[in-house]
Amino acid sequence: MSLTRRSFGKIALGTALSAAAAGRSVFAQGSGAQTMSMGSVLPAAHPASICLAEACDAIRKDTAGKVDIKFYPSSQLGSEIDMQSQMRSGALEFANLSVSSLQTLVPAIGIPGTAFAFKNYDTLWPALDDGELGAMTRTILDKLGIVAFKTMDNGFRDIICGTRPIAQVSDLKGLKIRVPPSPLLTSLFSGLGASPTTINLGETYSALQTRIADGMENSLVNIEATKVYEVQKYCSRTGHSWDGMWVLSNKQTWNAFPDPIKAIITRHFDAAVTKQRVLFAKAQADAVSTLQAKGIVFNTPDRVAFRNALAAAGYYRNWKAKFGAQPWAALEKYTGPLGA
Repeated sequence: MSLTRRSFGKIALGTALSAAAAGRSVFAQGSGAQTMSMGSVLPAAHPASICLAEACDAIRKDTAGKVDIKFYPSSQLGSEIDMQSQMRSGALEFANLSVSSLQTLVPAIGIPGTAFAFKNYDTLWPALDDGELGAMTRTILDKLGIVAFKTMDNGFRDIICGTRPIAQVSDLKGLKIRVPPSPLLTSLFSGLGASPTTINLGETYSALQTRIADGMENSLVNIEATKVYEVQKYCSRTGHSWDGMWVLSNKQTWNAFPDPIKAIITRHFDAAVTKQRVLFAKAQADAVSTLQAKGIVFNTPDRVAFRNALAAAGYYRNWKAKFGAQPWAALEKYTGPLGA
């Protein structure tokens, strides 16, 4: 019998599952599918959620139903901080968590979100996929018991506000703006004179509706997905920070898989990341016309003025000290010199 690619794959999978049943992996002798969970705070309609749900289906199919990952979007498993804790304890096997929220574990993880650091994706993706910043993050997370794959795109972030457009730095003074649990973003807006407040993404709509917050900052895709355009008016294209979503696994769970199973999971998660980035770019572009049709008024302020104001406030100097000289040098390798 000739050994085709398909027959080889079946043999490899069969070998992997046999080894698992023998105790090499999380599969118990004689058990059926190993049901696991994967959580995300992003809405089900977000490109990341769509692609991860498809990846979980493909993994289930290619492992003959032996690895059954149930995907839970829209904060069904809790906030990002909740899921961080669940992952580290082993209560949650997989998650899709933001660069900004992971900074609460170790500050250096959030370094790609440094204000006005990356101008475009041409320098961002090389830094994260195969570059020094990605390698640094994977090493840090590994020590925390978390395995990192690649990052999905959650976009360069803009400001949407119900009271006024943000045309210059002074327009932010005193503005109550919702931010995720990110020290970088909190200090960014504090440095620009605003009053940042941390609110879970799922609670942001009601916070804006009741004026607990005057505005929020996020990618256009998330602004559209959360429907905050119903209670806001002005969107300022500040592009002040980038955020992404790491695809993650609990380390103990991951290490228990035999190599052929790891290969299947990695292949589908990496494919999901590639597809998601393309879908997100289109969704981000489409969101402009969609939000305009909803009555949102756009403006594009001078970003250099905002960056200079942050430098004068000591933002870059302070974060260089917090991150450390080596991570900062790795960042500037891709972005060029930042601040004073």
